[in-house]
Amino acid sequence: VITSAAQKPKTASQTPESLGISSTAILNFIEAAEKERPDELHSFMLLRHGQVAAQGWWGPFGNETPHMLFSLSKSFTSTAIGIAQAEGLLNINDRVISFFPEQTPAEPSSNLQAMRIRDLLSMSTGHNDDATDRMRKDSSWVKKFLSLPVEHKPGTHFVYNSAATYMLSAIIQKKTGQTMLEYLTPRLFEPLGIPRPTWEKSPEGISVGGWGLMIRTQDIASLGQLYLQKGVWKGKQLIPAAWVEEATKKQTSNGSNPDSDWEQGYGYQFWRTRYDLYRGDGAFGQFCIVFPKQDAVLAITCGTTSMGSIMNLVWKYLLPALSEKPLKENQNGFNALQTKLGSLKLSVLKGNAKPSDPSFTSAGKYSLNPNDENITAISFDLTSSTSSVTLEVNGKPSVIPFGNGALKASLYPWAAGEDTPVAASGGWIAHDTLQVRMYLYQTPYALTYTIGFNGKEIKIFRTSNVNMGAATKVELTGRRN
Repeated sequence: VITSAAQKPKTASQTPESLGISSTAILNFIEAAEKERPDELHSFMLLRHGQVAAQGWWGPFGNETPHMLFSLSKSFTSTAIGIAQAEGLLNINDRVISFFPEQTPAEPSSNLQAMRIRDLLSMSTGHNDDATDRMRKDSSWVKKFLSLPVEHKPGTHFVYNSAATYMLSAIIQKKTGQTMLEYLTPRLFEPLGIPRPTWEKSPEGISVGGWGLMIRTQDIASLGQLYLQKGVWKGKQLIPAAWVEEATKKQTSNGSNPDSDWEQGYGYQFWRTRYDLYRGDGAFGQFCIVFPKQDAVLAITCGTTSMGSIMNLVWKYLLPALSEKPLKENQNGFNALQTKLGSLKLSVLKGNAKPSDPSFTSAGKYSLNPNDENITAISFDLTSSTSSVTLEVNGKPSVIPFGNGALKASLYPWAAGEDTPVAASGGWIAHDTLQVRMYLYQTPYALTYTIGFNGKEIKIFRTSNVNMGAATKVELTGRRN
């Protein structure tokens, strides 16, 4: 249970109205999101005065399901720097190259020499563009980062740069001998009750910092609540109040459009947001939004192509609903909201067609032509009570059952050879076409396989609802063995 330092948990019978929020407004937010951005919201948790006002997960996502944070990870990295400074391990005015004498070029440029930790924090390293892709092409990311040209004087030029956040993590590890995940575990994760965080590592064995953290929705909300409470949790100052103030205020300008939530200024790995709010966010709609004046926090996980649209729904429906005082109880509105929250789920595929060729239902094994996905073969079992598709990735088979109009859980052979939980549904959408949708429900990704049968030939189109720098649509072809 998330509680502020000053309050104890209320009973389960508390209502949004008792916390000054209309149940109907929350319901309207959910229904608008489902209508305008269908199948994009995965979860949300709204806190008010340290209490859970409303929370929901769209099945197959659940309250114990960790979710990829992408760049929302950066706000946790910032927190580590704040704690390390309080412990005397570093100062944000320290020069970056002072931590890495072995990896620094023999003749560093004056701009590189001038770069401070605070420039990494505020995304004002002086690079002309994001250095992340260039950095990741090398086995030593730190050395590569320090070898890149720094075109501008640090502290003067905003460029969103995940490589800068990686360097913050590298500094933590250099000073402590621990990964940032290890460093934060007793200092942040354990006090907040975050049980099993995982964080991707670089080839150097360093937590990647700018992305790669996986935690639950309630854990995201806990970070927001900690910042809302000026770094205090259950009476203990986990991070200095001065750090909270500095990290969440405008440290650098990132534009001048008054209507853009990406041009209100940038703090230390936090975005300033319209309406005098601040947030951490990550690709495809991972949000931790803090409402200081309203004493509220909103955590959201998503698989969206329009993060701005999700935020605009928050500003339209939830922000105006945060009343200063408790509201009159509205039992009908509360009941309607609870009914909705208890029935949230993403859509499933149901096929109504029958295959024209009986052989399609025992479709055998198809060898696939070489492809970037490393899927070498695909086979089907469509005759039993539970249909399944078997994908062979690099020769390793993974059986993925799917329900017709229902989700079936298994594991999907995901990136870098790691399996990830998946829930799949599907069916025949035409006499020669099978379609299977897979929700990778610790990630934003939903993959849809549309499989066309033509005699011994097979053609597969795989689409993804969102994608990071890769093709959203992949075509695979093959032939029956």
